[in-house]
Amino acid sequence: MAFTLVLVLVLVGVFSAVLLLYTRRRQRNEPPLDKGMIPWLGHALEFGKDAAKFLTRMKEKHGDIFTVCVAGRYVTVLLDSNCYDAVLADTKSFDLTRYSQLLMSRIFKLQLPNHDPVSERSKMDKYFAGNLARLCSSMQNNLQFSWHLLLFKAGYQTLFSTENNNSAEFTVVYDEFRQFDKILPKLARCSANKDELKVASTAQNRLWELLCPNWFFTEAVAQSWIQTYLEHLEKQGLDLQTQRRALLLQLWVTQGNAGPAAFWMLGFLLTHPKALKAVNKELISLQHLPLDKRETPVLNSVLSETLRLRAAALITRDVMQDKIVHLSSGQEYTLRHGDRLCIFPLLSPQMDPQIHYEPEKFKFDRFLNSDGKKKSNFSKEGKQIDGSLPWGAGSNLCPARDFASCTLKRFVLMILTHFDLELCDCNARMPQVDPNRYGFGILQPDGDLEIRYKLKKPLA
Repeated sequence: MAFTLVLVLVLVGVFSAVLLLYTRRRQRNEPPLDKGMIPWLGHALEFGKDAAKFLTRMKEKHGDIFTVCVAGRYVTVLLDSNCYDAVLADTKSFDLTRYSQLLMSRIFKLQLPNHDPVSERSKMDKYFAGNLARLCSSMQNNLQFSWHLLLFKAGYQTLFSTENNNSAEFTVVYDEFRQFDKILPKLARCSANKDELKVASTAQNRLWELLCPNWFFTEAVAQSWIQTYLEHLEKQGLDLQTQRRALLLQLWVTQGNAGPAAFWMLGFLLTHPKALKAVNKELISLQHLPLDKRETPVLNSVLSETLRLRAAALITRDVMQDKIVHLSSGQEYTLRHGDRLCIFPLLSPQMDPQIHYEPEKFKFDRFLNSDGKKKSNFSKEGKQIDGSLPWGAGSNLCPARDFASCTLKRFVLMILTHFDLELCDCNARMPQVDPNRYGFGILQPDGDLEIRYKLKKPLA
């Protein structure tokens, strides 16, 4: 009898909570509210299945700002890119720490009690800005040694600087990382099934064993990023197990996007002969110059266009207090304390037809002026605007963006210098993106692009 009463009370409490959530009403000056058809769950299934498709539909319905219910949480989506910098600069109203800690716990089983994203970002900014030339040179050397194996390996050796160069062991790191990365979006959304959780757990445990902090303290004169990061963790008094989990986080942050970005960049070139011809012409004209002296506006534009089409991170903040947001149209909206804010640069500005003509198409010269120099001036409704934000916005800019750009360009340059490439099927198209990856950096292909290749004959 007592048990039945408790059960009834619990059910009543749950029902009341769901009802309270679902009966939320839009207040004056708040963004349009779309709760979906299913109480509590709201739009969670559609959002998780294909975020870009869902948010495009909501933008067409509501405009540049709206609030949706997602699994009991109200999320305000902002798609006015002229507002991004001002919003992200207000760290008092919009907090990064809570959501980043939530994801670290869900994905990496990592708890950092004194985690300070702003301080950590500052350390990364200082490290990568102060060591850019050395890192690019080191990456070039590692690519020369292992470009035919893995871009992943070159990046791993450059930033982790491990003296343990056991190829077999590295192969295990790569294979386990791939298994883990495939399930990562589902870990973040808590949607992985029992078998997937088992695979992810096995991969995590193996990687924690392989990523031993002691391996990364070498006798090298220059300190690697991982050594700098480990010193930061030790100053916080974190134990060895926590450090290993944090190293897996860094492995994903630093290596997770390079491979997919390189795939798309080469894929777009191979499926667009005019673009490949223009890049090859540029590289031939510069081959007598040292790598660090080469100006490559065409290759730069190809990279920018690739990232415009395939960089799809969601920038997320917790709303810490009621806050008025001013849109570029002059309208004002109040964001409610306790909600979550999301910014999705893929939709705006990157795929905005008011900014880019035929935004769904790859145009290798989109980021070039008529004189062949870099184009950076884009506009919407008469206002200057950034044409693409693949590295984030405002205070959310990727600290290693210059190094990442250097890495991708040098990798593609080496491939085109050493190989003749062609499609197995001259009519082949680029594979579709995996919609499960929206929100997690560079999108990944949902299929392959088959090619033939052969070594180029050395110049006489």
